[in-house]
Formats: sequence, C-alpha cells, structure tokens
Amino acid sequence: MFKLLVDVDDDTKRSFYEIECSRGNWSVRELKRQINSLYFERSGLSKDKKKLAELARSSAETTEPKLNIRDPYIFEFLGLKSKEVMSESALEDQLLDKLQEFLLEPGHGFCFEARQKRILIGKIHNFVDLVFYHRILKCHVLVELKQAEFSHENIGQLNTYVSWYKKNIMSTGDNPPVGILLCTSKEHALVEYALAGMDNGLFVSKYQLELPKKEEMQRFIEEQMREAGE
Repeated sequence: MFKLLVDVDDDTKRSFYEIECSRGNWSVRELKRQINSLYFERSGLSKDKKKLAELARSSAETTEPKLNIRDPYIFEFLGLKSKEVMSESALEDQLLDKLQEFLLEPGHGFCFEARQKRILIGKIHNFVDLVFYHRILKCHVLVELKQAEFSHENIGQLNTYVSWYKKNIMSTGDNPPVGILLCTSKEHALVEYALAGMDNGLFVSKYQLELPKKEEMQRFIEEQMREAGE
C-alpha cells in the first residue's frame, strides 16, 4: 500500500489517494486499480463528483468500503469537456480519439477502418479498439489501449485478435496482421507488438520501418499524460 502511494510523484494526487484509501478502507489491489484507471483525473472531469464517488464505492474492493473525491487534473491536451460523470470508458474513448489522430496524421500509410470492431470468437463477442489498414505494408493493424500496467493477459488477448484477423479477414495479397498494445500506468507507457505468423524476414524488416517505433508511441503517450498533469 505505502509503496503504491510513494510511487505517486505528484503531492496533490498522492494526498487524494491517501484520503480515499483512509475513507474507503481500500485493499491494495483496489488502490492499484483506482490509480491505473485514472480515478483522480476522471474526478476532475466529472461535474457530479458525488455520483462518481457512489459508483466507485459500489464496485470497490475494500476491507470495508467508502469513498469521496476532490481536486482535478484536466486533460487539456485532449480538449476534454467536463461530464456529469467521467467514466473509465468515456476517458478511454477520448484517449483513443487522440491515438487515432496520431496514427492517421504522422503515420504514413494508415487508413482508418473501424472503431470498437466487434468480432465473434467462439460464442464470445470481442471488441478491437482501433482497426487500420496499412496501404504500404498491405496488412491490417489492430490497436488496443489498456488503462493498466502490462500483463501477459493483455498481449495474449491481442495475439488472439491478430490470429483471428489472419484466419478470417486476411485476403489474397495481404500480409499478416500486426497488433499494437498500448498499456498506461500513471505516467508510464509500454508498447508491445503482436505478430501473426510473420516468418517472412523481409516483411518484418519492412514493418519495423513503416510502423511507429515503440519509443515514438511511448513518448507520445507519456507526453500527453505529463501535459495533463501540469
């Protein structure tokens, strides 16, 4: 618990989580989840903070629950507008908007195809955050954003989507699809790529040149998160 709080490098934000932990009697796992879901930032964008607190309280894992909110970070770089309650999904939608712009503008060759693309795997419906077709690489590029730190489950999920696209969507003349996983944890970003059977060394070399480098993607996300905190 103390390590998670010490790792919060903004004094106001740390105080916020200290107060909420005390009031809500959060478990360590709940504190970690709230930090990764940008609860502090969402509270600043929510007009009805009491309602947001009630929603958080109803789903919180506690040793015996309770919650409340104050103070904001504003995501000025997104031009976000306050809402009655800024949910995790609403915030993720607006982050995806910026990612979409980032890939379409400086990323040569990206053609936007779908948002929250629904695919049926077995009997379960899944949703891919962003789907592009890259006209130079001649392959689909699937983008997943996770408001959490990296886990093997995340990359496994993306690999599943990439493999499904290879089997069900890939057409004659297409190259195997590529997946980009973006994980955010506070002001840290991690980028991983998922590949579906890329045994062609020439293509692998080419996609490394044509797609944004991991460092560029990480820098982009971290810059936006840093600007949000200033």
